[in-house]
Amino acid sequence: MSVKYEVRYASSPEAVKQYDTAALRKEFLVEDLMKSDELVLVYSHYDRYITGSAVPVKGDIKLEAIDPLKAENFLDRRELGVINVGGDGTVTVDGVDYELTYKDALYVAKDSKSVVFSSKDASNPAKFYLNSAPAHQAFTTKKITKEQANKIELGSLETANHRVVNQMIVSSVVETCQLQMGMTELKTGSVWNTLPSHVHDRRMEVYFYMEVPEEQSVCHFMGQTDETRHIWMQNEQAVISPPWSIHSGAGTSNYTFIWGIAGENLDYGDMDVCPIQELR
Repeated sequence: MSVKYEVRYASSPEAVKQYDTAALRKEFLVEDLMKSDELVLVYSHYDRYITGSAVPVKGDIKLEAIDPLKAENFLDRRELGVINVGGDGTVTVDGVDYELTYKDALYVAKDSKSVVFSSKDASNPAKFYLNSAPAHQAFTTKKITKEQANKIELGSLETANHRVVNQMIVSSVVETCQLQMGMTELKTGSVWNTLPSHVHDRRMEVYFYMEVPEEQSVCHFMGQTDETRHIWMQNEQAVISPPWSIHSGAGTSNYTFIWGIAGENLDYGDMDVCPIQELR
């Protein structure tokens, strides 16, 4: 097992207006997730959010505290959300096993000392997608299946955005300090997500695009509502969305994405909507 991490600093909207394609991708796109037998982490200075992955193949992967945390254990001052996007696997938290099948989620509470990821079958390994945010209170570790999620059906085929939002790690399902996670699945024939676009200046967000068919892509839109930019993305890549930025996308096929949020407010509906015709 190896640990790979990097630190991303915050960028102002004025600075981002000057970025070219390479700079946008360097600052916001997370390309190298889901590496076999690696713990991959990206530490963002937006709300001190961490995005990462663990894919145990040859052996277990332990969640290690990285140097920027200045902590003995990863979760000494943090909470963690895990969603399995691969084969069957197990997350062992302080000796307790939580079996996660495809699209199962796990909330791991602050002060958990040991978190270990393992796969049931090395030929079809689990792929654990990880999000973490600072926490100031210890709640209870809890598994959430997709069937247990709050489900919201939005959009329509006529506007190419018919989708189901699965709210998994949210306050109505499990107590958290600030972390929220869920999964949005687009219906066949629909390609647009998160329309109308919005911002929530009190919370940042990270999108992880998955189930993007081979030879297809997703174009993720970001930036201020009157100064948008775009990033082309492939399957199993993530993108960081600053609090001042919209976060929306359109694919060349339907797809699924996992959203993770952290910040000042646990109200999922806390957003400032931008009418579609006002986007620039």
